[in-house]
Amino acid sequence: MNWGFLEGLLSGVNKYSTAFGRIWLAIVFIFRLLVFLVACEKVWGDEQKDFDCNTRQPGCHNVCYDHYFPVAYTRLWALQLIFVTCPSLLVTLHVSYRKERERKHRLKYGEHCIPLYANTDKKRGGLWWTYFFSLLFKITVDGVFVFLLFYIYRATFFPPVVKCGEEPCPNVVDCYIARPTEKKIFTVFMVVTSFVCILLTLCEVFYLCGKRLWECCGGRSHLLRENSFMMTGAPRTGKENCADEEPSLEKSMMVNG
Repeated sequence: MNWGFLEGLLSGVNKYSTAFGRIWLAIVFIFRLLVFLVACEKVWGDEQKDFDCNTRQPGCHNVCYDHYFPVAYTRLWALQLIFVTCPSLLVTLHVSYRKERERKHRLKYGEHCIPLYANTDKKRGGLWWTYFFSLLFKITVDGVFVFLLFYIYRATFFPPVVKCGEEPCPNVVDCYIARPTEKKIFTVFMVVTSFVCILLTLCEVFYLCGKRLWECCGGRSHLLRENSFMMTGAPRTGKENCADEEPSLEKSMMVNG
């Protein structure tokens, strides 16, 4: 595995993320990806070989295993990690696209031309929407995979003994799962980290929308203050001065008269 390439991608994602996004990335990388690479492969291993039923009927073992484990747990978790990290990479690609577009614009019109973007890294315009929809996508992916986990494994979370009566089993047979306690711990760990990531992403969505709303409202109030200052602090014309002086002249004439 090319760890240098992975480090470059993660540093780019971390650079354009908010504080909540950086915490989310640390949890995904340390508590999900590394745990998956280091521990889960050894915990599950050859799961079908360790799945034992108290019958030698040909085909019964395979049918019962497929009934209780239609999708391998490790493949389900790997698919979830792939889908949940792709949106963050899309944000990095969008920033790279903006930088390349700005570079071509400067080559075409010169270094002192008006730039296309005030700051290519700042989340404004299309980049803001890309980041916002990436957050919604991550919430959806984590929620769907947690639902699939409960739906596929029926929220039993690996009991020591399961009963199977599928064809071609001669009757209801008992099947035994290898290392059920270990599997239960890692399954609960996966669910908890998924919910933590969903919570962090929701906080980031509210933070992003709140910050944008505050900037819009603050910008409008700033413009209103500038307009009021220009109206009150505008220089007085000669006509205004004459209009102000006319009453004083009339008063002096009346006094003299």
